[in-house]
Amino acid sequence: MFDSGSSVVWIILAGALATYATRVGGHLVLSRFHHIPRRVMAALDAVPAAVLASLVAPAIVSQGWAEALTLAIAAVAALRFNMAGVLLVGAASIITLRALLG
Repeated sequence: MFDSGSSVVWIILAGALATYATRVGGHLVLSRFHHIPRRVMAALDAVPAAVLASLVAPAIVSQGWAEALTLAIAAVAALRFNMAGVLLVGAASIITLRALLG
């Protein structure tokens, strides 16, 4: 009935629509406030860290030692370097640790 190519296209379009709707919806809700309460701003400021944690936590739990060590190394590198530096350190770490730890 559906071939895999058209299914992928529909999934991508649905994801794009959902992303656009949440961004527009958030803007519409916040535009109604004359002053954004401190608690709302604190919650919004916590969103990037929560999203990052939700992406990183499964890798720590489900992958091997190489991945867990790479995440720790990248976390330390993030204290010192910019994003490009962290990506380079992370890539070098995972390549090296996977070669060493198998």
